[in-house]
Amino acid sequence: MSMIRVFVADSHPIIYKGIKAVFRNSTEINIVAKGLHYRELVSFLKTKKTDVVLLELDLPGFEGIHILNKFKEKYPKIKFLVFSTLQENLYAVSALKAGASGYLSKTNPLNHLREAILKVSSGGVYITNELASMIAFNETNQNPRAIFDKLSMREIQVLRLMTKGKRNKEIATSLQINDKTVSTYRARLMKKMCVKNLVELIEKTQHLNLDLY
Repeated sequence: MSMIRVFVADSHPIIYKGIKAVFRNSTEINIVAKGLHYRELVSFLKTKKTDVVLLELDLPGFEGIHILNKFKEKYPKIKFLVFSTLQENLYAVSALKAGASGYLSKTNPLNHLREAILKVSSGGVYITNELASMIAFNETNQNPRAIFDKLSMREIQVLRLMTKGKRNKEIATSLQINDKTVSTYRARLMKKMCVKNLVELIEKTQHLNLDLY
């Protein structure tokens, strides 16, 4: 059986070095290369081969989870495993819906990483038991936090900045989008969260006790 080739897309060199060290003597997993920026990931996929991409959603240049859909269409044989500092309960469901084969928070022990890589490379979907329980709980009990499963990564980013008191222009600058686009996201958020104005939106977010920071 050939080794599983893994490309690490993460802006922090120390993450790559750590993962490389963990699998240095592995007979199952080969860490083939790294990309510190989205353009390096794109360049690698165009010219080289890999079986799994270990992806940090905060990768510079990465425009959002929706990009995963395009990757899956263009590279159907490659498995995309999100390995991120971003909160699992906020981003995992959106990532999986967009085409990721798994989601693993960097707060998990590294032995989980081996398990996740093996799972997705064999065609499975990897999520932690905690995330599986949360999803099941939300679906069974119609938990209010399930509202956030309907939000895109960009909508969550906009909501996060709104709860910090940022104005549309500041949000636009931070996310490198225009003011009109921010207004569109703001309207979507109010519709999805069933509120009529910004005050209600912030209050509902706080009421759900969701840590957006």
